[in-house]
This record gives sequence, C-alpha cells and structure tokens, in this order.
Amino acid sequence: MQLNRLILTNFKNYEFEQLNFHSGLNCIVGMNGMGKTNLLDAIYYACMGKSYFGINDRDIVRHETDFFRLEAHFERLEKAESIVVKVMPRKKKVLERNDLPYAKISEHVGLLPVVIIVPDDTLIATEGSEVRRRFLDNTLSQIDQQYLKTLLKYNHILKQRNAALKQFGEHRKADPALLKIYNDQLLEPGETLHQKRAAFIAEFGPELAKTYLIISGEKEKVSCKYQSALTDQKFGDLLSAAQEKDLILQRTTIGPHRDDLNFQIQGRALKRFASQGQLKSFILSLKLAQYSVLKMKKKMAPILLLDDIFDKLDNERIKHLIQLLIKGDFGQIFITDTHKDRVSEIVTQSGADNQQFFIESGTVQSIQ
Repeated sequence: MQLNRLILTNFKNYEFEQLNFHSGLNCIVGMNGMGKTNLLDAIYYACMGKSYFGINDRDIVRHETDFFRLEAHFERLEKAESIVVKVMPRKKKVLERNDLPYAKISEHVGLLPVVIIVPDDTLIATEGSEVRRRFLDNTLSQIDQQYLKTLLKYNHILKQRNAALKQFGEHRKADPALLKIYNDQLLEPGETLHQKRAAFIAEFGPELAKTYLIISGEKEKVSCKYQSALTDQKFGDLLSAAQEKDLILQRTTIGPHRDDLNFQIQGRALKRFASQGQLKSFILSLKLAQYSVLKMKKKMAPILLLDDIFDKLDNERIKHLIQLLIKGDFGQIFITDTHKDRVSEIVTQSGADNQQFFIESGTVQSIQ
C-alpha cells in the first residue's frame, strides 16, 4: 500500500499544498515549527479519520479560517483509493472513500493501516496505563473491525454505569437492580476485549523482543506482558466484589479499562531503569513490531511515519535502525528530521531510492 498524492487545504499551518510522494523512502527536513509533524499527522488523519495527537477538528483548521479539506490518493491491493475529509463550521465531519461518505468514521479504521512514531511516544512507557491501552486498542482496531465495535460498545456501557454511580452518590441512594443491568451488559464485551488482547500480546511480545535485539545490537533484552484482573477471575465476580468500592468512589474500578502492559528491560521495569537511548530504542522497537504484526494480519505493508527519530540515539543505534528500515520490507516510509545534511548522508550511505522535501512555514519544496 502507498500514498501517491496528498492535497491539503487549511490543514493546521498549510494554506494549500499538493504533494506527490515516492513509493519508497520520503525524507522531510526543516526547522522545528515549520510543519513537518503536521504533514505526517495529515497522512495519519487520512488513514485513521482523526489526528494522532487527539486534537479536536476545530483546532486543526488553519488560523483565521473556518474549514479544512484533506484529499489523499492511495494505491491499495493494486486498486486506487481516494479519501477526502471535509470539516466545516456547524456541519458534521464528512469522510469519503471513492466519493462515497461513510455512515460512521469508525468504519474507515483498518482500511489503510498506518504506524506513526513521534518523540512523545516515550510516554507509552513512562506514563500511566491509559496510554498503553491506547496503543493496544489502536493496533487491534486496525486489525479487527469487530474488536473496535466491541470496544465502542464497552465504553458506551461503561459511561452509562459511571453516570449511574455518580447519580447514586449525589442522591445517597443506590439502585442495585439498575447496577445489575449494567454489570450484565458489560460482561460479554469486557470478556471479548480481554481475550483478544491476551491473544494479541502472546503473539506481539516475541516480535517486540526480536526487533529490540536488532536495534540495540543485541545489547539488551526486553519483554512485554499483559496485565488484567480478568486473567485470574471472572469479570462478573470482579464487578460484584468491587461494587461497594465503586459506589463509594462513584466510578467503575475494575474491568478491561484498567488493563495495562508491563514493559521490562533485562528483567527490570523499563520506566525505572532504561536510559534515554534505551527508552527511545524500545519505543522504536514497539512501533516497528506493531508494523510487522499489522503487515502480517492485513496482508499489506502499512505506511510508516517516523517523526524526528534520530534524536537521543547514538550513531550505532541509528546505524542499526537505518539498516533495519532499508533492508527490511517496510514499504513506503516517511522520515522527518531537522538536519538536512544528516538525512542526505544517511540516505546516500543506504543507497535507497528516495524523494526529499524541504518545509518552511507551511510551504513544501521538493529537493531534486
């Protein structure tokens, strides 16, 4: 799969840009704040129907304008795919595939698999469990539409249950019958999410460990384990046992929405013992392992977006990473960097066919 052409109108700091891309390696250089990350986010948006950074659509619209339009032309399984996004004031967002609008944006997820790596992704390892679940859900949603539907159903019921718990607290009176209804509704989607997550991590963990060994030059070993209360007990029993606590705290304290991933390096907690270089190497490995699993499951090469990946990596790790990207079967790649000479040198040494772009203040110039 590849992105051939991208047309941006009022997307973040881009007034209007039309870009044609190389089927292999695309290198995008420019100073910080010029629009490199915005360009990668536009590609991600076309693939997923939303910004990677969780930005509200109204905040994506370029300053002092009131709409944005994104048009992307892909080649997928030897067929042309046209994706158009239209966001206008006081109107529902429109996402079209080949001139036909989706009834739900979620229906688009998984059609065009994509993996993005940005500097703040280190938070996946260092912050709370929510960011790790987001990574897990992002991957599984692209693989399995049924997983995404189940996740949306679970979150909807969870929201209703939490609203009821809050109402019980405000009125100082619980309704056990209503709570049982919500408990029963949560069981099936909750158990399905747990089963699919556990099966995925069993397959994903070894791929992550293998990728990290390559990037680190076989210096360290890492692991990834799935943590869920549902592993040892039935969800229904857990909800019943936690009911008094839930009523006191006015929120659901147990379930798949509390699951986590345990990352370790050399048998110790990654977030506590990894250096900056090890942490960045781990995140790169995590995302490249995500890429490998998506490629295998989707039977096509996802688009790979790499934002400022060379920062905080020593020369040896950069060398291992570039060799992995060039020699591996990674399909279409987009790399951003602030150092033009560094990108040129790395690309020249690799011998890979490529297209280079220079960005300044939302204007893109192709470098011959």
